Amino acid sequence: MFGAFRPTSVNLGGLLWKTPWKLSITRKANARARLKKVDTVIETVRASGIQCGALEKALQLPKEHEMDPKDKYTVFSATSRGYRKGIHKVPKWTRLTLRVNPKGF
Repeated sequence: MFGAFRPTSVNLGGLLWKTPWKLSITRKANARARLKKVDTVIETVRASGIQCGALEKALQLPKEHEMDPKDKYTVFSATSRGYRKGIHKVPKWTRLTLRVNPKGF
C-alpha cells in the first residue's frame, strides 16, 4: 500500500504535463535572444563566403527584428481555436525554426 509501486491517487491524475498557458516574460526574452543568436550565426556563415543550400534557405527567413510579435511567440495550428497556439506548446520548440507561418495566419 505504501511501497514503491503504490497506485496513484485519483485526484492526482497520474502523469501531468504542467505547461503554462502563456509564455512568461523571461521565456519570451530567452526566445528573442535565441532568435538573435541564430541571426548572427547565419550572418557569420554568409560573410565567410561558404555557399550551400541550407544557407540559401536560412537567408530567406525573416530576421528577429523583422518579425511580428505574433510570429515570434505563436505558431499556426489547424486544430486550435483562432488557428494559433503558443510556441512553447510545440515539442522541442527551442530547436526548431518556426519563423514562417502560412499567409493570412
